[in-house]
Amino acid sequence: MIRAILVASVVLAAAYQAGNLTTAKRSTTVPLVTADVDQSGPRIHLPRAKLLAVTGTRGAPNHAIKSLLNVPGQIQYGEYVWDESGAADGPVWVFVDLTAQTLSVFRGNDEIGATVLLYGAEDKPTPTGRFTVQAMKKDHWSRSYDAPMPYSLWLTNDGVAIHGSNVRQGAATHGCVGVPVEFAQRLFAAAKVGAEVFITRPPPPAKTPA
Repeated sequence: MIRAILVASVVLAAAYQAGNLTTAKRSTTVPLVTADVDQSGPRIHLPRAKLLAVTGTRGAPNHAIKSLLNVPGQIQYGEYVWDESGAADGPVWVFVDLTAQTLSVFRGNDEIGATVLLYGAEDKPTPTGRFTVQAMKKDHWSRSYDAPMPYSLWLTNDGVAIHGSNVRQGAATHGCVGVPVEFAQRLFAAAKVGAEVFITRPPPPAKTPA
């Protein structure tokens, strides 16, 4: 059971950082919640009166967050969580935190998926900002890198996409956002052309003095 409370300075997507999963490390500002939060089920519901737009980071979305997935454990490289139960209807959008190396999928105001990702190496960095899905291709093969890119959601005209990858520690992409193939398949089925994707690189959290 997750015991940590949500505080105003915690970060949204970093809750799912590989090997370090707690609700005390979320990457966008969420409301102060100190009581009456049920963290025993699959979803953490934020009180309606405490809804807060996700702001404070360049390119961050201006969406209000109503609920987050409750993951009582750790997501390792190649793993993911996907649970649409209890999530209301609404447009699907994606929030990427390159610093935390995590990707969260939302439907409306509710998080429905989370995973650890791969991002671009230093010579081909993943761009940040607000994007929309320009095109979708289930079975794509990169001629430039002679590699598969299944379930691609294209974000830019120069080839940056979210796509299925062999997500493992120490690996990198050529600028794309790589996620586990099964997760990419679920995202591909849920998303539509025009869906918003926010890719951010917030500064790492300050270290707590010893």
